[in-house]
Amino acid sequence: MDTPIPARPTRLLDRLRVEIRCRHYSLRTEETYVGWVCRFILFHGKRHPGEMGVRAISDFLSHLATERRVSGATQNQAKAAILFLYKHVLEVELPWMEGVVQAKAPRKLPVVLTPGEVRALLE
Repeated sequence: MDTPIPARPTRLLDRLRVEIRCRHYSLRTEETYVGWVCRFILFHGKRHPGEMGVRAISDFLSHLATERRVSGATQNQAKAAILFLYKHVLEVELPWMEGVVQAKAPRKLPVVLTPGEVRALLE
């Protein structure tokens, strides 16, 4: 007897979880991506992502950077979650995503000691 194939979930977040699990992403990545997609949807007044495009994504990412003051890495994480949603769940081609700016990580200056600090450290 054949095992029936389970029906594809209809709820967006359930479909997102299925796609993440099919690709063997970690549970933590799943939680993070679902969280970012929820925040994206709530930011736009619970509109379905299928009704939105590059402008909505740019507005959300800009809000994160300017209003929430998140780091570049956090902003890029949110972008990755939204990209995953559009590409793998909504199955929308993403050529327009090239218009969405990737946040740059700040360059860290190396710690350089003055000659006096080196001398004090060695003594």
